[in-house]
Amino acid sequence: MITPSEIEDRFEEAALTLKRLPNPPGSGARGYGRSWPDYVHEARHAYGYEEARIRVIPNAREIQRMEETLEWLALIGGDSEQAIIDNRRIVWMRAEGYRWKQICRAVGCVRSTAWRRWTAALLTIANRLNKQGKNSARPRVAKSTGDGEAAKPGGGGTNGPP
Repeated sequence: MITPSEIEDRFEEAALTLKRLPNPPGSGARGYGRSWPDYVHEARHAYGYEEARIRVIPNAREIQRMEETLEWLALIGGDSEQAIIDNRRIVWMRAEGYRWKQICRAVGCVRSTAWRRWTAALLTIANRLNKQGKNSARPRVAKSTGDGEAAKPGGGGTNGPP
């Protein structure tokens, strides 16, 4: 059973993982700029003269969890297209750590409405994930092939793996 607080934690983890992904300068679209690297004008700007920064890059499991969590945004609904977009924006901005005042400005509603929509979105995600979990947890009965010996456990079939 997944709770809304667990969903909130997963969204915060996904936002942190997305921030930690490598995005070096110049990795995006070039546009009308030049393709040459920046020229070093002073020795203090050269490699090795600045403070070393360590960046922790997420592993494959964290990236997979982030992608799964980002797919949960599609489960959020609303009355109209704009409401759906706003609800998703509220959830993601809150996961990134924005304050309610900034979220309210971006979405165009008061704090109590933003909080209510955020809570409803988390509950919707939790309910839909729990329904999917119950549906996938049902035991599936294999169709019989008509061979009585193959269906019996330990009886008559091959004893090794296929």
